[in-house]
Amino acid sequence: MPELPFEVELEWSGEAGTGLIVTDDLELPYSVPASMGGRGTGSNPEELLVSAVGACYSATLQGQLRRAGLPASGVRVTARGAVEDYPHRARFARLTVSPTILGAEPSREADYAEAARAAHARCFIGRTIAGTVDYRLGTVTVEPARVAA
Repeated sequence: MPELPFEVELEWSGEAGTGLIVTDDLELPYSVPASMGGRGTGSNPEELLVSAVGACYSATLQGQLRRAGLPASGVRVTARGAVEDYPHRARFARLTVSPTILGAEPSREADYAEAARAAHARCFIGRTIAGTVDYRLGTVTVEPARVAA
């Protein structure tokens, strides 16, 4: 199976300074979060980890809904991570993804919940961290399509 490479360049300035993530299409400033004594400008590594899992999960869920033939206009995912034992041996304790399926058929709520569970099991970035972080599926919400007034 072929390997898919991903490359990102990062710069850091100063002891408690700021950094810049540079990809082909994005420049994103980051720093240590203010809650950890940093500058709190831009994003931070903790948010980026939570974002990576949330983005992977949302794309996996959309694909799972399509494969299951479940109507949906989109998904919205809230991803929450928690760091424990800061500042001593800080580590991510858990990361929870809670999806809202938009434009869904409320009568098929159980099918949407099953698709959300399947996506949780299939999200490869979530599976990657699951050995060291409690990776959870939170509440699954189904929002019906809005009727124009």
